Amino acid sequence: MTALFQNLPTSVLQMGAIFLSIIIEALPFVLIGSIISGFIDVYITPDRVHAFLPKNKVLRILFGTFIGFIFPSCECGIVPIVNRFLEKKVPTYTAIPFLATAPVINPIVLFATYTAFGNSLRFALFRALGSILVAFVLGLFWGFMSSEPILKEGGKNSHTHDFSDKQGWSKVGYALIQAIDEFFDMGRYLVFGCLFASFVQVYIPTYILTRIGHNSLTAILLMMVLAFLLSLCSEADAFIGASLLSSFGFAPVMAFLIIGPMIDIKNLLMMKNHFTNKFILQFIALITLMILGYSLMIGGF
Repeated sequence: MTALFQNLPTSVLQMGAIFLSIIIEALPFVLIGSIISGFIDVYITPDRVHAFLPKNKVLRILFGTFIGFIFPSCECGIVPIVNRFLEKKVPTYTAIPFLATAPVINPIVLFATYTAFGNSLRFALFRALGSILVAFVLGLFWGFMSSEPILKEGGKNSHTHDFSDKQGWSKVGYALIQAIDEFFDMGRYLVFGCLFASFVQVYIPTYILTRIGHNSLTAILLMMVLAFLLSLCSEADAFIGASLLSSFGFAPVMAFLIIGPMIDIKNLLMMKNHFTNKFILQFIALITLMILGYSLMIGGF
């Protein structure tokens, strides 16, 4: 077995090491997200959800935008949680802002950002502000401009379950069964996403991107593409962003930090399992345009 690995090209071994590091980093968050999803499915009813939400639509958008501060989730685990909330009749305009901001504005990510850039509040604040602005616009769009369903019809998880007759440990057991099912369902998309991300990190040299990024606009676009391809965990991407600061500058790095947790290969593949293609295209387009505009705007700061 050792001889077999020794005969493999160095780049393949490096790709395997990066693949393992990404998937080991991501799997715990997918598991946590799946467990939360399972308990939401069993314990939360649509009536409870609507009793808890504000009555005003704008306040519901703001609720979804800011709830990530106290209900944090990595982008690796946010998709099953949001899918389950939507099945429980949480409004789209509340769930989508949560999908966008929860992996960015949670305290762990903001502290990691603060630390990565030499204990600088500037980067953490601009990152949080950008993600909040993007999420609020997403909420306004799905609250006032689009009312189409975003979940796939007829999918494996396109129906809610009735666990009202279950009690005690039996209910916990059903929640864990739902969580295991969700975990393995999401895991296959995670594996393919991590495999592609590791391929990109090995076979697309960073110096090619730095040569292309002559001006602010191309640099911002390149860093957004890089964030998508690298598919870094939001708890760790700030340290990569800090290493690219001298090559690209403040605004492109900020675009990298904001878009990465919202759209990357891993969560895009997981989203395709639950959401319609039209929604995914609208989601990507709106986020890209908003982050591009925000990054160009803050370029002088």
